[in-house]
Amino acid sequence: MYFADRLELDAPKRTKDGYLAIRARAGRVGVYQYTGSEIDPNNEHGLRDNAIVNVLRDEETVFDRAAQQSFIGKPVTDDHPTEPVTADNWKRHARGTIMGVARDGEYQAFDILLTDAETIAKVEAGKRELSNGYGASLEFGQFTAKDGTVCQARQSKITGGNHVALVDRGRAGPDCAIKDLAVCDALTADGLAELQATLTNDRKDGTMPHILIVDGLQVPNVSDEAKACIEKLQGQLTAKDTAIADAKAEHDKALATKDAEIDDLKTKVVDQAQIDALADAKADAVAKAKAVCGDKLPDTAGKTVGEVRRMALDAKGIDCTDKSDDYIEARFDALTADAKTADAVESFTPRANVTTDAAATVTALRTARYS
Repeated sequence: MYFADRLELDAPKRTKDGYLAIRARAGRVGVYQYTGSEIDPNNEHGLRDNAIVNVLRDEETVFDRAAQQSFIGKPVTDDHPTEPVTADNWKRHARGTIMGVARDGEYQAFDILLTDAETIAKVEAGKRELSNGYGASLEFGQFTAKDGTVCQARQSKITGGNHVALVDRGRAGPDCAIKDLAVCDALTADGLAELQATLTNDRKDGTMPHILIVDGLQVPNVSDEAKACIEKLQGQLTAKDTAIADAKAEHDKALATKDAEIDDLKTKVVDQAQIDALADAKADAVAKAKAVCGDKLPDTAGKTVGEVRRMALDAKGIDCTDKSDDYIEARFDALTADAKTADAVESFTPRANVTTDAAATVTALRTARYS
């Protein structure tokens, strides 16, 4: 939320260059009062229709080191600009610079240097109140100030100083007396009507303009209705973005599972060339085993090449117990080195004059050789 606090020019002094050096108190701790529509325009906390809402600013927030330093180097303007001051519009708005900030009792103290002759002349003519513009986060609930005042909200964090404006009349009006140098934006019921008519924020309805951030861009002077509409649309977009992200995550997870299943299946697939090679190797082993063992060779159906070799060695009375596959292969090769197999084994490929279905023929031949 955007805030504009009031402070006072204190003991201004001219430099030899004609600039005006000022020490001004600002940012007191304590209770501030706002209308409910300023604090809770969308009635999210049930405060919108309240005439007065107490907001607490405690020491932790006001004197936070980062919050104080966020004002250093920021510009001084002549009245509040209708947009946040940035590098793009600094030349149009800047009339001086905030040179330093320090704690002064219950107040912040700003060191300000006014560098614009026209603005300096206005100060010397009596335009002496200041209003610092900054962003702050609000926390809603029950909070108690040091003096016992119950507050419905507190500034939990000053998110950044933007500028300090020289104004004819501070946001709180004359009830926040200049005499005590207080930073005060208190709002009394008696002064509410007058205050709403004399605010210096260029809004006729007495409310502070909203500054929204849309895709990283600051949009100043947004009405309550437009703010509510934009925030509703932003909420819907955020919800849709979240739903899309969740759906994509689920899709990616499912896709990864399927890819893993496919990879696993690929490792288990044997191509046709491998099938043919395995069939030829078994057929050769069976033929050689039959050549040396004859009827002593048991049924080889469903057996692997290694198992056929062991069966042949066992049939020949060769003990294969606890022997490795390499031993079995070498011993089998030695046993069958001179074995002569049937002519049918010498050429596994079907002859050219076979007129039956090739696949069926191959299957029949393999079946015959396995038995």
